[in-house]
Amino acid sequence: MKAIQLEQPQILRLIDIPEPPAPGPGEAVVRVMRVGICGTDYSGYLGKMPFFSYPRIPGHELGVEVVAVGPGVRHIQPGDRAAVEPYINCQTCYSCLRGHTNCCENHQTLGVHCDGGLRRLFTVPARKLHVSTQLTFEQLALVETLGIGLHAINRANPRADETVLVIGAGPIGLAVVEFAKLTGARVIVMDLLESRLRFVREKMGVAETIQSTGVLNQDVERFTELTEGRLGNVVVDATGSAKCMSSAYHFVGFAGRLVWVGITSDELQFTQPLMHRREMTFLASRNALAHEFTRIIRLIERGTLDTRPWITHRAPLEAMIGEFPQWLKPETGVVKAMVELD
Repeated sequence: MKAIQLEQPQILRLIDIPEPPAPGPGEAVVRVMRVGICGTDYSGYLGKMPFFSYPRIPGHELGVEVVAVGPGVRHIQPGDRAAVEPYINCQTCYSCLRGHTNCCENHQTLGVHCDGGLRRLFTVPARKLHVSTQLTFEQLALVETLGIGLHAINRANPRADETVLVIGAGPIGLAVVEFAKLTGARVIVMDLLESRLRFVREKMGVAETIQSTGVLNQDVERFTELTEGRLGNVVVDATGSAKCMSSAYHFVGFAGRLVWVGITSDELQFTQPLMHRREMTFLASRNALAHEFTRIIRLIERGTLDTRPWITHRAPLEAMIGEFPQWLKPETGVVKAMVELD
């Protein structure tokens, strides 16, 4: 069967691989129908993702159909549609035993540490499948991206009387915005690109945006004016840029929280007095938890989350290699590209 392999940075190729065997105990074989492309895939392609290994079959935002289940699997059956929780955890380490399965000490993310979903069929632990009888395969493929945003917001736990600044309006930043809005907090979004901010205003209903000048003092001054000197109770950096991540704490107000949801392989640098004076809390946010997948599916099913604006570009599997470099260019207006395998 056909698969897409990232052989090394910037070299994608179409390869032939064998079909998976019958599933073992606790396993399921799934047919991949949709694969969302995210910042991790782009960073892996560019050689900038610190956890990525090569060669690798990418793809971790997955909408799938269950083909077969192994012994002991009760909660799913062939024909079910499901989102895949792509964070394969060992279930036995200290982190897993404490419920932090998203940062398992032996963690393997599909499409990053081990082969992912840019192939027709593959085997996955059945416990990682989240079934919906209502969602389309494209909606199911968006659940993982939304999970990253939900987990970041859950890390900071903003209240309705607080202000949340989201820095970076790419797909992960947009996912953060979705769940920041649901808390009832005031949401402000900052990005360098006016086209992204226009999407935030027109498609996501967030009226307050700041187009970054790229000059820290100017951006902080504008945010200070907008918040009447209070700055952000919660600041979420979704840029993945070491420069932005190092300066994000300047936007955090007194007793505020800073969440880094982006990833960089570069060092972060900042001075300590300002964070000490304002008694800031710094938080990392990695992946998502199973209950967050469940919540997102229910929110989409109820119509609370509208996924229609998200998908801006599509390509079949065989055409993806030619399209992929174009999706990296900001001028193409990609919010979410979707690879179709049916």
